[in-house]
Amino acid sequence: MTGATRTTMPRPARARSWWGWGWADAHPDDAECVAMGALLPGTLARPLPVPRTSDLRIGRPAVEAPRSLARTVTADPAVRAAHAMGKAYRDVVRALRGRPGRIPDLVAHPADGREVADLLEWAGEHGVAVVPFGGGSSVSGGVEYRGDAHRAVLSLDLTAMDRVLEVDAAGRAARIQAGALGPALEDQLRPHGLTLRHFPQSFEFSTLGGWLATRAGGHYATGRTHIDDFVQSLRVVTPAGTGTSWRLPASGAGPSPDRLFLGSEGALGVITEAWMRVQERPRHKDSAAVSFTSFGAALEAVRAIAGSDLAPANCRLLDAGEAALAGASRDGSAVLVLGFESADSPVEARLAQAVDLARAHGGREDGSRDGGPGNGGGPGGAPGAVDAWRSAFLRMPYLRDGLARMGAVVETFETAATWDRVPALIDAVRTEVGAAALKATGHPATVNCRLTHVYPDGAAPYFTVLAAGRPGDEVAVWDHLKEVAGEVLHRHRATITHHHAVGRDHRPGYDRQRPDPFALALRAAKGALDPHGILNPGVLID
Repeated sequence: MTGATRTTMPRPARARSWWGWGWADAHPDDAECVAMGALLPGTLARPLPVPRTSDLRIGRPAVEAPRSLARTVTADPAVRAAHAMGKAYRDVVRALRGRPGRIPDLVAHPADGREVADLLEWAGEHGVAVVPFGGGSSVSGGVEYRGDAHRAVLSLDLTAMDRVLEVDAAGRAARIQAGALGPALEDQLRPHGLTLRHFPQSFEFSTLGGWLATRAGGHYATGRTHIDDFVQSLRVVTPAGTGTSWRLPASGAGPSPDRLFLGSEGALGVITEAWMRVQERPRHKDSAAVSFTSFGAALEAVRAIAGSDLAPANCRLLDAGEAALAGASRDGSAVLVLGFESADSPVEARLAQAVDLARAHGGREDGSRDGGPGNGGGPGGAPGAVDAWRSAFLRMPYLRDGLARMGAVVETFETAATWDRVPALIDAVRTEVGAAALKATGHPATVNCRLTHVYPDGAAPYFTVLAAGRPGDEVAVWDHLKEVAGEVLHRHRATITHHHAVGRDHRPGYDRQRPDPFALALRAAKGALDPHGILNPGVLID
């Protein structure tokens, strides 16, 4: 084992947006917002102004941290405002309307696990709610406090704990602090020729701890789709003590302790570091796009590919609307984006087999193939549809925020179901959510679908909703549409979330989905590990 040291060049300073997605300088300007709004009847004539933290009424903290924690905690109003909520559509709109909800009294940036433990001990003694923040990219209400049951709220930001502490190159594993953002994590693994190869859309702005606490989905569309698959061991700080699971390749010793905390969203403890399975960096990449005139035929093609042993890294199916929105198709076709990668062997033959399977179901290959390195986190891409999809994928959250400034309702949600339910589920969501949006706003809505992850036994449909809002009432419109969508998912026995976590927004669906005996066990675990009820109140369980 070797200790890992920082070898990266310093990054130029760049400001994060406190109210919207990503970088502050990457948002559409007013003219682009107006141009986008013109394509969606019923939006505002002029964009809402970009909100400033100085315009918010931020009161004095209800508590003060003890002197022993003073260097770890800040009460700076701008920092507190930036930690008040995540980056869901409803969060963006609330910020635009000057209603961000309860702003935390304090924000802590602990430097190590000992400081995390000290903060939890102090918070428990003084009735202070502790909301782990991760990178703040939550889109399900997972990083905000709702209610008034606690005298004060502390936002716990672990991004100061961002080191790769050890690398076991022979065992292909690395011990990594939970506050490491995606780019920092990869920068530290790169000198070792290794990568975690987990690239959610929020890669730049989310942390390893956040991925673990929310069971995040990442780069791979098949096989190792979730962060769970990369975990070897966890270290977790709880109000009842700190525990570290053994680092093992596999174990059959009872229920897995790691599984208790994966997906726990900070309600049971704070993940401070983890041993993660890493891999050699891919050197061989190739990709292609295949178009279909029939979405039903495209679904059958994807099912055949998912059921094979080809294991594509990327297998995204875009319906006609989603393909047009991404610029991947202009003739009303659905588009299947395929990508393969490997550290040790060429992938062209596997890509050719996947394309052949798609052709057998009526697909036609578009453009040329490109085995060169890909942009960002995804597989290498061919010119045309693949590059268009990738660019749109990375740009879409910024465009969402621009449309939100125009009073539009623009948001996504995802699910997963078995193959026998997928076609009817997609049709029902399109029909019922579209009808609900028309009734709520008086304007037709667009409901697009893509498959982000596929399995031999099912798939994960991901929906995009675009509709005119009701000025000043956009959050209520979206909450209603989410409620309608949740009812459709429940009726089709589709999960309330595939990789966006439960948070607070998905609690009603999660409460209906989980078995009652498991809910009893979860409440018991919460009571034992968090006896004062301070950890992320309202998430997963009450």
